[in-house]
Amino acid sequence: MRDIRKPVERRPVRLEPLSVLPVFCTLEGKPVLVAGGTDAAAWKAELLAASGAMVSVFAEDVSEEMLDLLRDGAASGEIMRIGRDWSAADLDGMAFAICDAVSDEEAARFHAAARAAGVIVNVIDKPDYCQVQFGSIVNRSPVVVGISTSGAAPILGQAVRRRIETVLPRALSVWGNLAERVRGKIMTQFAPGAGRRAAWERFVDRAFSGLLPGLEKTELATIVGVSASEDRGRVTLVGAGPGDPDLITMKAVRVLQSADVILFDDLVSDEVLELARREAKRMLVGKRGGRESCRQEDINALMVKLARQGKHVVRLKSGDPMIFGRAGEEIAQLEAAGLPVEIVPGITAGAAMASAFGVSLTHRDRAQSVRFVTGHSRDGGLPETLDWNGIADPATTTLFYMGGRTGARISTRLREAGLPAETPVAIARDISRPGERCWFGTLAALGDGIGEVGFDRPVLIGVGAVFADAAARAGMVSESGGGHSPVRIPA
Repeated sequence: MRDIRKPVERRPVRLEPLSVLPVFCTLEGKPVLVAGGTDAAAWKAELLAASGAMVSVFAEDVSEEMLDLLRDGAASGEIMRIGRDWSAADLDGMAFAICDAVSDEEAARFHAAARAAGVIVNVIDKPDYCQVQFGSIVNRSPVVVGISTSGAAPILGQAVRRRIETVLPRALSVWGNLAERVRGKIMTQFAPGAGRRAAWERFVDRAFSGLLPGLEKTELATIVGVSASEDRGRVTLVGAGPGDPDLITMKAVRVLQSADVILFDDLVSDEVLELARREAKRMLVGKRGGRESCRQEDINALMVKLARQGKHVVRLKSGDPMIFGRAGEEIAQLEAAGLPVEIVPGITAGAAMASAFGVSLTHRDRAQSVRFVTGHSRDGGLPETLDWNGIADPATTTLFYMGGRTGARISTRLREAGLPAETPVAIARDISRPGERCWFGTLAALGDGIGEVGFDRPVLIGVGAVFADAAARAGMVSESGGGHSPVRIPA
């Protein structure tokens, strides 16, 4: 008898240690001192003025960049030049003080004077004399992202900034200002809790669409959707991809960040779960062949129950939820209960395998179609309804999911249907994960390959002529036509 497992809640990992505490400072209308007329000092002066500060630049000599800044002004605040070097008395009453010191002696003197005056101090490129440090910035004001590497790797911080720049739409600035205007209305219209959070989530979904909002009086209703009295829970089926967190979609990350409860499968990696909202409850509801599992009926009932409580339930599945993920049954149950359901696709294991091997599954000279086929039935054997004659088409690339335990039988059935024994075959276990193992060989040796790779973890079998080139590149096909021991294919 098959063991049945109850859903298990997994608590999120607590906050990891911080090398620095990120704090944002309001400088609107406050006096700030910048000592030095260099290009570096000009950049800091412009940055401080952009935040609304009243900047005084103390310097006898200034660079061309500083002259341009003094002439053209900054986007906000004010910048003026005092044509002499700084003195300790100049620091009195300042909110912030920055110096581009010419020596360690000047750096120490400036730092001591600022501390004595009770002023926050930063000496450019001299972390020993800094109370605070400047990181890289992504500006979508009022949304501002600061990035710090604690001074250890500024180039890395700049690379992170470029990555963030690509995912934050320029229109986010407009949406941020709109959020400030409509905040009071949303707080009035929606009670604290799931309803209010759902309204903001709909707002955020629109904000990340890249579109600009209208300014009509009816805009709030358009953005947040249903009224508070009509609000209810919802379920989103999300594809977690094959395991590598870099292969999850940006939309999937946004959904995970808005979840109240996450029902996740065994094969979802911890790295993907780390992308979720910290406050979200995580519940393991995994189903694995040959192991104790949660019943699908219990998972369906749990989704309905939680959604009816007004929660945003995320059903997180490995790969793509619509490929061998039992999504059809779950969608039918949710629709029957009158609950809204959305699907966020993910990268399926077959696509990850093709990418890792550098193989086009539909290379026009070798395959005109591709099939995704389940490698086991409800009872653990091969499905009786498979069209083996069709699957054995030599112009088709076939990917068998969950076929580890039936690999030898798959080989036999395909050869009985007429597929040549020397047809190239590839096996991948834990594709895109740290424990990834791969094997290349022929259809006749498929059973041996499964024995070498093992099937204690998810196994994917690829059959077809398209795998010949990958095998040759990896030097994996022996003269006897069999295969070689499993190897890790470099990313």
